[in-house]
This record gives sequence, C-alpha cells and structure tokens, in this order.
Amino acid sequence: MTDAEFDILDELYFVASFNDLLQRTQLPAAELEQGLRSLLEQGLVRCYWPDPDTELAYEPTSFGALRQDCFFLASKEGLLQHNTR
Repeated sequence: MTDAEFDILDELYFVASFNDLLQRTQLPAAELEQGLRSLLEQGLVRCYWPDPDTELAYEPTSFGALRQDCFFLASKEGLLQHNTR
C-alpha cells in the first residue's frame, strides 16, 4: 500500500465524496483518482453512486466519468489493512 493509498483509507472510515477526499488528503485530483482505482481493484474501498446508500460495482472504463459524483467507504478488508500497517 502506497502512502497516498494509506492517506485515502485514513479518510474513509465514514462515507466521503470525491471532493471531500480532495480537500482532506490535499492530493492532486489525478493522484487521488489513481489511488482510488488501485484501492477499488484490491477490494479495499467500496464505491457508491448516485447516493451514499447505493453501491456501484467498480468499472474501470466508466470510473473517470463518474468519480466526481461518487461516494467512497473503506471495506472491512481495507480497514484491517489500514490498521495493521
């Protein structure tokens, strides 16, 4: 897990929007998107759209278009990995 991915997970104990993550992590948008993609591919983060209650399966081809409107939350596995680092 990279430092950026660790910082992202640190903010995802509760549901957060992409814009919230931008502000809290201070990562550039492209780096945040790449970190989220990696965490989603590993199953460490869950994605929700169009609201914080509706889970959306990660689709690499459409994620870039939807990321601004998505909400994110660490998965159980993500929380475990975050806490054991």
